[in-house]
This record gives sequence, structure tokens and C-alpha cells, in this order.
Amino acid sequence: MPLLIQFMLYFPEDKREYIPSFITLAVFFIIAAFVFRLIVKHSRQEAKKAEQLEKKLHQEWHKR
Repeated sequence: MPLLIQFMLYFPEDKREYIPSFITLAVFFIIAAFVFRLIVKHSRQEAKKAEQLEKKLHQEWHKR
């Protein structure tokens, strides 16, 4: 098994070959952080809407 893992790993001598992968990683990390913030923001808005609806329904229930 260790021989198979060694065969699949590739570590280049020229470290400049890592640059494109680091750029890709950075781009995906930035996009992931942006999408995470977007989801959190949307979730907060939906929570506020749900709270307002709950208050409205609560008020209507007590009017009866």
C-alpha cells in the first residue's frame, strides 16, 4: 500500500509549479467566504420576516 501512495504523490522540484494551485485555492476560498456571508445575511433577513409574521399572528390571535 505505501508503494501505491508514493506512486500517486507528486512533489515538483520547481516550487513555482505550486503557484497556479495556490491561486485557484485562494479564488475558491474567497468565493466560499462570499457565499457563506450571503447565506448568513439572507438567513437573518428571513428570521426577521418570520419574527414579524409571528408577532402579527400573535396579535391577531389575541384580538379574537
